[in-house]
Amino acid sequence: MEQPEETLPKASIEELESLLGYRFKDQEVLLRALTHRSFVNEHEGERFQDNESLEFLGDAVLGFVVSSRIFQRFPDLTEGELSKIKAFLVSAASLVRLAERVRLGEFLRLSRGEDKTGGRRKRAILVDAYEAIIGAVYLDGGVEAASAFVDREVGDFLDNINVREFIYGDFKSALQEQLHNLGYPEPMYRVVDEIGPDHKKLFVVEVVVTDRLAAQASGRTKKEAQQAAARRALQSLKE
Repeated sequence: MEQPEETLPKASIEELESLLGYRFKDQEVLLRALTHRSFVNEHEGERFQDNESLEFLGDAVLGFVVSSRIFQRFPDLTEGELSKIKAFLVSAASLVRLAERVRLGEFLRLSRGEDKTGGRRKRAILVDAYEAIIGAVYLDGGVEAASAFVDREVGDFLDNINVREFIYGDFKSALQEQLHNLGYPEPMYRVVDEIGPDHKKLFVVEVVVTDRLAAQASGRTKKEAQQAAARRALQSLKE
């Protein structure tokens, strides 16, 4: 039995598959990934299923694949450093950008009310639907298909990331701003030790605030060690 037009996404399934770079053997699982609970509620009794359980599955698949890829790509990083990269890649901010890149909002099944109130642009709806898409790819094609899909989506970031800059960020500026807001003077940084041979040296840096040691950290360069010390000092302020 043919479904009424209102139950289908705005654009064709084939167009979305092209944008995703994946052809579904079972397009019904893709349709489910696009189905928001508001649509199911509006069509009560018509046996539609929302995407919430697929979102749960996709979240787990995404976490596993991303963890595997960044471990393989950066085997020398610490657990904490790997966790920071993973947290960025699976964050809502990253996922909503990926969802917008494939114009996912255009294809969603939403209730008329949700559609009229901007549901196709809502961050939470897009993120959940994107994770549901990953779950759908996994169910349709298995772990290899899901891995290939996630690899394509995050590959550019992993290929071009400046790992040290990404991990350490500009914590020095953040610490200076925080101290200024609290009425303290600017922090001072001093190298207190250099460990190891020249080709593999670690610099140990202390950050001092009002003549008191705020934090100490090490890094492969003085700048990296300063940023790490500033990050620890910021954490101490928060605690």
